[in-house]
Amino acid sequence: MPTDGRKMKNTDKLRLLIYPDRAFYKEVMLIAVPVALQGLITMGVNLVDTVMIGELGERQLSAASLATQYVNIFHSLCMGLSMGASVLASRFWGMKEYASLKRTITVMFRFCLVLAVFFMCSTAFAPEAIMRMYTAESDVAAYGAEYLKYCVWSYLFYGLSLTSTIIMRSIHKVRIPLLVSLAAFFLNIGGNYMFMFGRLGFPAMGIAGAALSTWIVRVFECAVICGYLLLAEDVLRYRPKDLFMKAGDILPEYIKIGIPVFMSDMILALGTNAVMMVIGHLGAAFVAANAITAVVERISNILIAGVSQGSAVVTGNTLGRGEAENAERQGWAFLGIGLALGLLAGLVMLLLADPIIGLYHLTEETAAITRQLLYAMSLMVVFTAMNHILTKGALRGGGDTKALLVADNIFLWVVSIPLGILAGFVFPASAFWIYICIKMDNPLKTIWCVMRLKSKKWIKKIEAV
Repeated sequence: MPTDGRKMKNTDKLRLLIYPDRAFYKEVMLIAVPVALQGLITMGVNLVDTVMIGELGERQLSAASLATQYVNIFHSLCMGLSMGASVLASRFWGMKEYASLKRTITVMFRFCLVLAVFFMCSTAFAPEAIMRMYTAESDVAAYGAEYLKYCVWSYLFYGLSLTSTIIMRSIHKVRIPLLVSLAAFFLNIGGNYMFMFGRLGFPAMGIAGAALSTWIVRVFECAVICGYLLLAEDVLRYRPKDLFMKAGDILPEYIKIGIPVFMSDMILALGTNAVMMVIGHLGAAFVAANAITAVVERISNILIAGVSQGSAVVTGNTLGRGEAENAERQGWAFLGIGLALGLLAGLVMLLLADPIIGLYHLTEETAAITRQLLYAMSLMVVFTAMNHILTKGALRGGGDTKALLVADNIFLWVVSIPLGILAGFVFPASAFWIYICIKMDNPLKTIWCVMRLKSKKWIKKIEAV
């Protein structure tokens, strides 16, 4: 009967979203949970920073939020380099091709050092010009430039520790980065207390003290994480001398797989900064509200980010073992996990809205904008979760990086940014609808992800050298 046939088809579609092997979920969680906990700690650091900087005033909070956007460009580019390397590293780890894996890490580190030098120079010589990209308000720009001056050397240490962390996750070494993040949390709080407010004999440095504290944390993270990878890790055994090895033979494969990830994240970072430029010109109240809601969004998304990285690693390992059909089934399961986590994250945002707003000393206008943004986020996070776990996870782990280069950015630049400009300046809308327009790329990207899964074209062959 037709009706029964339709029910059977719908049931079959639903079953695609559930992988039958419990060991699969255990493997994902062994990576995702430590990554999520590390993300939670990192978000805790950001939350403490925003609360403590907020004590200095809304102008300083806005300045720190905007200044951090430039640092976030570097973060995104390093993530692009390391996640591109991670696609290869996960596959080579599954193949047990350790020599190719070492050469991949060497190439990644060399690119990272080039990036760090560029950002160090630009921040050292033009902090005011950088801030003028984000705001026309002179006092906010001045505070932000003061913050950036203390970030110059942070890039080097941050880049090395971040890229090392991603590689360690690819080879299932997740405990050390988690413990380092926990120690960094308390170190950052202590640094803010001493340097921002002038405690324990230190001068009160205000917003510059927050940047100095962050610099100290970056040095600590780099020393421990890179120290472990280069001196103590005992399976891969990547050592300081390997930084100088000949790695040219892996470069073509790295460029084919890794560079599209780097380019994707670079264009995405520029798009995110374009969005922040739009937000920065909507006024200090909107900027402050966005800074607060961004922290809430990240807290709600921590497990999503953990599963994303877990899905990339598991997919790479599965394909490295030659199990393409398993990887395909796992891809659909990751879509189902994304839907469930998105709904959960939206509920968390709604529950946290008023308690989070209560932590800050906000004007009525800023509090109202913050509440609208949180309501909008609770809706859009459902789509964000589904496409993020696939684009940053399973599809990327499958080596589908060229297609993702287009998909990750075309919807942002062609749809979200123009709609955000129209909603914010041409047809002034409420904060709720401005945010919906800015995030409109997420529903469209989710539809594309489903189509890509159906096509099976996302599973690419990678050769060891």
